[in-house]
Amino acid sequence: MIPANDSVRLLSAVLERMNYSKLYAAYSRMGRIETSPKRLFKVLVYGFMNGIYSSRKLEQACRRDVNFMYLLGREKAPDHATIARFRSQRLTQIIDDLFAQLVRLLADVGELSLSSVFIDGTKLEANANRYSFVWKKSSQKHEQKLQETMKRELPTLVKAFHLRLYLGETIKVQHLKKLRKRLKTLQHKEGIRLVHGRGQRKSPLQRALEKVEEYLVRQKRYDDYNHSLGDRNSFSKTDRDATFMRMKEDPMKNGQLKPGYNATIAVDAEYIVAARLSQERSDSQTLIPILKELKPLGYTKPVADAGFESEENYTWCEENGQTAFIKPANYEQAKTKTYKSDIGKRENMLYDAASDSYRCHQGHPIRAAYEKKTKSKSGYTIITTVYTCIECAGCPHKAQCIKGTSKTPLEDRNKNLYVSKPFLRQRQEMQDRIQSPQGILLRMNRSIQVEGAFGVLKEDMNFRRFLLRGKVKATTEFLLLCMGYNLNKLHNKIQSARCGSYLHPLKAA
Repeated sequence: MIPANDSVRLLSAVLERMNYSKLYAAYSRMGRIETSPKRLFKVLVYGFMNGIYSSRKLEQACRRDVNFMYLLGREKAPDHATIARFRSQRLTQIIDDLFAQLVRLLADVGELSLSSVFIDGTKLEANANRYSFVWKKSSQKHEQKLQETMKRELPTLVKAFHLRLYLGETIKVQHLKKLRKRLKTLQHKEGIRLVHGRGQRKSPLQRALEKVEEYLVRQKRYDDYNHSLGDRNSFSKTDRDATFMRMKEDPMKNGQLKPGYNATIAVDAEYIVAARLSQERSDSQTLIPILKELKPLGYTKPVADAGFESEENYTWCEENGQTAFIKPANYEQAKTKTYKSDIGKRENMLYDAASDSYRCHQGHPIRAAYEKKTKSKSGYTIITTVYTCIECAGCPHKAQCIKGTSKTPLEDRNKNLYVSKPFLRQRQEMQDRIQSPQGILLRMNRSIQVEGAFGVLKEDMNFRRFLLRGKVKATTEFLLLCMGYNLNKLHNKIQSARCGSYLHPLKAA
């Protein structure tokens, strides 16, 4: 009933060659395994290959679809709860190993170049309510107001009941718990009964207890929020691992923020060889982690777009023997007439290496004044040289040269340039590299291969929103999707006789 060239036969043959010892180890030795974990895994991957992600729809397919019955052998169709439990509990710890095994199998049969790899990221919506946001600035502002209220009222309360309690500069949860405990001890000692309801008069001690209890609940909530936020600016109450990000799919066209994850993939010969989810909204922070995953495979030519450009990424590639092809952020803009005619741009000024100074449009020198050190989010130190012009007073080109908003009036401002010399050198080298014949070929393939992979995942496979909550479970879901994509791609290349082809050739206009 199933054709010899059907993708389900290829999936079964490829997945049979994998080692499932870690998967079986995830099960307890107590009890009986009702459905073979290996066959359950095949069913899940085949479901993701065909855009079936729901556990209930997978159960239905196992009962009705001959291809799913073929994968199950003579076993009965698993219950949807069994499928959901397998995906969210058993697979979470070993899905990385299974995905790595599939990539190694593709490499062993010569399907991967193991040389150049194309990297890009996209935002995928989390399974979370889009109005369940917690913002870091808002939370910190309300916590500060609570601290001010407690510092004003609690010393008076402690003094009124003749208690001895030290309250530091920051009133913490343990301080409030100690105060509540001493107030309750005082209540039991004096035999004061707590009253509730209408017509009852509360004692001063009960009012004090309720006030401390209210402060304790609020401070606990803010501590919980701070723990979930970490270095992020926001999170969702429904899925605390999700960060609010701008999505390209915005039906309202008003830049609405949605809870989601930043999904980064690395593609080689049209196959996804590495994939990871991040809570970072910026792509530049996700390059080094995925390059560390790729390093054991032997890749030396990462190709990425302008969103991944940073001094930290350039330096890491240089120190780890990577010949990167990363498009500079100003590459397209620098070609425009407006950019080239802007006299305030550093690129349009003459530089004198002997005196380490620039010449502005009027011919005045802009000399190095001092250096400042800053650190990136990951701790990388950036040394920036600040160049200042002291002859800006009365310059006729001042309004065109000095731009940006400032509280200081334009008449009192001087032209400043902020230059990172290592970054300038790295950007120039990168610009020369991407304009070479090899760079042009690789950049063209990046736009086809990795952008094409996202197009298939989001449009053809219709995967735009996670079903599972939490970063670990969402990563499991995403890696299953990538495995399904890889097997679909292998089947397609076998049918079209394109096996062993790594790069698309350049086509003449």
